[in-house]
Amino acid sequence: MKKITAAEVLNGLPVRACNAHKGDFGRVLVVAGSRMMCGAGFLCALSALRAGAGLVAWALPKSMQPAFAAALPEVITVPLTETKDGLLASQAQKELTGFCEHFKPTVLACGPGMGKSPLFPFLLGKLPLPLVLDADGLNFLAAHPSFCLKKRPCICTPHPGEMAHLLNRPVAATEQARLEQVQAWVKKSGTITILKGYKTLVARAEEIWQNTSGSVALAKGGSGDVLTGLIAGLWAQAGAAEKFEVSAWRAALSGVYLHGLAGELAAQEKTTYGVLAREVANRIPDAISCVLKMGRK
Repeated sequence: MKKITAAEVLNGLPVRACNAHKGDFGRVLVVAGSRMMCGAGFLCALSALRAGAGLVAWALPKSMQPAFAAALPEVITVPLTETKDGLLASQAQKELTGFCEHFKPTVLACGPGMGKSPLFPFLLGKLPLPLVLDADGLNFLAAHPSFCLKKRPCICTPHPGEMAHLLNRPVAATEQARLEQVQAWVKKSGTITILKGYKTLVARAEEIWQNTSGSVALAKGGSGDVLTGLIAGLWAQAGAAEKFEVSAWRAALSGVYLHGLAGELAAQEKTTYGVLAREVANRIPDAISCVLKMGRK
């Protein structure tokens, strides 16, 4: 099993030419959030921007849109039809299709904070975009195993509980069990899979890497939403220049390491007790800077 280090991340960071424009750095579409979990989409979209994506759009329940358009003005907010409970509704697929025809997303990040949204069948079955799938998107997949992710490049980011749900097994209690479960899901789903936790694992067919960055400061709500957006932002930048399968793997490895390092940097100021997920997101550029300085030595 290989280790994810700063040197590996340095080799995999997207190249940013001095004469580039925002269109060269990809377009991330975040579909996330609900009335009860409105912050999840905010953290995801913010992190995609902090990772360097050229354009980020966030599709969210229409009742939330005015407040979050003001809170995050750098993101294009797309108000969608919602259910009476504040979940993204199935009727929103027409609105989202129309927006995608204009926006032309490079990568879709979805799942955080969506609850049991009726929009998932459309997102996973009829919107054929490269996909970073997390949280409630994984819960939907566990409940509807007939949905096949092998038709598109996909990165799944389960925590141990979500992994157990996907495989219908007990939560892994040992490192060996974690290894077995991530391998089982990769084989079943055909995806790149990130099993979060202490020494996060990143896996694809016949290959597993273990992260070397991170801090217990990340053991707090919202950290996974930051990781989802960070990976999507990195993937979108490289996607136009490389095969998506190649750029997906690099984005997964780099995103996991930078996420851990951003948590470490935030903890230096806030301690491991007091770090908030948004502070991890805002430390992403500092984490990238640390990695880039290695290349200048």
